[in-house]
Amino acid sequence: MNGLFTVAGLPAHPLVVAAVAVLLPLAAVCAVGLAVHNGARRRFGVPVLVLAAVAVAAVPLAEASGQQLRDHLTSPPDPSLLARHAALGGQLLPYALGFGVTVVLLLVAGRLADRERTASARPEPVTAPDSGPDRRSTISTTWRRISVLASVLVIGMAGITTVDVIRIGTTGAQMVWQGKAH
Repeated sequence: MNGLFTVAGLPAHPLVVAAVAVLLPLAAVCAVGLAVHNGARRRFGVPVLVLAAVAVAAVPLAEASGQQLRDHLTSPPDPSLLARHAALGGQLLPYALGFGVTVVLLLVAGRLADRERTASARPEPVTAPDSGPDRRSTISTTWRRISVLASVLVIGMAGITTVDVIRIGTTGAQMVWQGKAH
């Protein structure tokens, strides 16, 4: 098996795929938690971002190792399942990247929204009643709105990415186990 990347004599694809199959849905669940709970976002935002980055980085490795494995198969499984699995696998990277970008957007928008909240919660200086507009009415809520939008996008991308991982894994498992279990 010259040219095939292996780990302890095994093709790397099943090992890298296991990382994607575990880390990407785990990052998705964690990111949804950040999206629905501001306290969790403040406390666990950076670790979830690192987890999401590692999961997204594993996707092209899984795709490349899968292509290597396909090229080195001496007796390929069902060609239609192999083609479907490869096609689905090729679709994951854009979704995973989109998920990663929405997590970054959520963390940035959430931090800026926190600053807006802090600015609007500061006590007002005592002034004469006719001294001008109320300070609270001049505080922008733009980042709070963007934070809500980012939360919705994270939840959507987490769902799409997780469903895609399941679809890819299902076709891969069908291919491997077809005709082997009774």
